[in-house]
Amino acid sequence: MEFAEVIRRRRMVRHYSDRPLSPDVVERILTSALRAPSAGFSQGWAFLALTDPADRARFWPFVPTRVTQTPTMQDAPLVVVPLAHKAAYLARYAEADKGWTDRSEARWPAPYWYIDTGMATLMMLLTAVDEGLGACFFGIMPMAGEDFDPGVEVPAHTAAFKAEFGIPDEYAPIGGICIGYRADDLPPQNPSVAGRRRGVDTVIHRGQWGGRA
Repeated sequence: MEFAEVIRRRRMVRHYSDRPLSPDVVERILTSALRAPSAGFSQGWAFLALTDPADRARFWPFVPTRVTQTPTMQDAPLVVVPLAHKAAYLARYAEADKGWTDRSEARWPAPYWYIDTGMATLMMLLTAVDEGLGACFFGIMPMAGEDFDPGVEVPAHTAAFKAEFGIPDEYAPIGGICIGYRADDLPPQNPSVAGRRRGVDTVIHRGQWGGRA
């Protein structure tokens, strides 16, 4: 598939068939993440790949909104959880060629451990499209009830998820990806999406924010 077509076809797919993926396809998708850029070549990321049905069954209770609203996402045969490793960046930039020996997070204008893990995630999303598959990135969040306290419940939910899969404390999940063949009865994209898509002139500022007078 031409790269321009991969870009054009990329969308968040929420309805899947249970058709299995070949091991070769799974490996191409996973290893594509390793080609993403990372600050200082820190590669501060890891990926939890769930292909066994029993492992995926342990995963879905941690995304109750998706299970409730789009249950056919559970049919996707591959789930990947990208994990950001901040300590890898702090350690890398304390090395002699970087020299930030105090390892202070204040030196970072943005949290590159999340940015780079997000770019690795996009590599997998695009590779899935190139393989003729659908994919969706989503948050690993608890259900928000009437008395939902995000400051308490979100960290507790993340900690429970990490404990379930044995993820070390220093790794932070940024979300989940499900990948598989699109359902035969995949509904058309909501037409309101096209209406909400921002145009080039509203998001690209050439030479000066808002343009030059």
